[in-house]
Amino acid sequence: MFARILTLVVKELEMLLQDRQSRMVLIVPVFLQLALFPFAATLEVKNNTLAIFNEDSGRESAELMQRFSQARAFSELITLYSETEVRNAIDNQTALIVIRFPQDFSRALAAGRTPRIQAILDGRRSNSGQIALGYLQQIVNDYSNERFATAQKYPPSSLVVRHWFNPNLDYLRHILPSLIALITSINALIVTALSVAREREQGTLDQLLVSPLTPAMIMIGKIIPAVLVGVMQGTIILLAAIFVYRVPFAGSLLLLYGCMIFYCLALSGFGLLISSVCATQQQAFLGLFCFVMPAILLSGYASPVDNMPGWLQILDWINPLLHFIVIVKGVFLKDIGPMALLPNIYPLVIIAIATLSAANYLFRRRLA
Repeated sequence: MFARILTLVVKELEMLLQDRQSRMVLIVPVFLQLALFPFAATLEVKNNTLAIFNEDSGRESAELMQRFSQARAFSELITLYSETEVRNAIDNQTALIVIRFPQDFSRALAAGRTPRIQAILDGRRSNSGQIALGYLQQIVNDYSNERFATAQKYPPSSLVVRHWFNPNLDYLRHILPSLIALITSINALIVTALSVAREREQGTLDQLLVSPLTPAMIMIGKIIPAVLVGVMQGTIILLAAIFVYRVPFAGSLLLLYGCMIFYCLALSGFGLLISSVCATQQQAFLGLFCFVMPAILLSGYASPVDNMPGWLQILDWINPLLHFIVIVKGVFLKDIGPMALLPNIYPLVIIAIATLSAANYLFRRRLA
């Protein structure tokens, strides 16, 4: 039995590697995404324009303007002179944020009062605006604390911030572990989703059925190449993250690879489930696309899962990408042990068993 399955696995790998287009699909996207994602798919805010509408002529507002110009989120600072220019700067997306100093800003500070500064954000770029506003608020807080210290007074409160597991808020430490899950998922799904549909479309499925292989052996022979491809691509990204982008790896390789195998099995189940109900590779590819996009959007990669409605969080439990992103980040950055990751490991096992069983049932039923 094992020799027959091994023969089918070798045959599947040969079909993937001997075709130039298949090799390109498996290899080129990995290196392309490794080169682009860490720099393009970032939540950092850079190279934006800050506009200042200063109705005050005092020294304090000029000093704060100078500090704002050094904020890392902004590469350009422009000065506005009327409310019409303020509206045009936001309407035409000339500036991400407009800061407006009132006329009595410096006088209020000199009198010991707390003046207000107005910040006008472009709501069409709300996420970037909120992040950039956080930089500006930190500058204002630092300035206020310095004035309290100069006046030999204590500020009302002082918040000391420490970032565990990512002290410098390096976005590469967020992107690259997640990239292991994203690229592995796409390619493992492609290998499995197109496998049975390709055999059916090319007419070679009947040849497999009259061979000594049982339907279960055929399914196993389709799963193993997908797992091997997924683990290989995950290894490439892991090595690039550690040795090229210098992201420290704090956890256990054995735990990471063990979870990666369960993850690839869960993906293979979804891929075979799609492939079993599709008659052609085109249908399988469309089905794959319909699964991948929601899975990525609901994985917590771009937005927190806690922000989603309760019913959607429950439905998202069957998303293997959600669980593996938590695992890979925990192992990569936090050195989390298997017991702490158990709430994310056992769903992968359950998803793999359920989807592979459903795919096997549909495969047998269509053959009958």
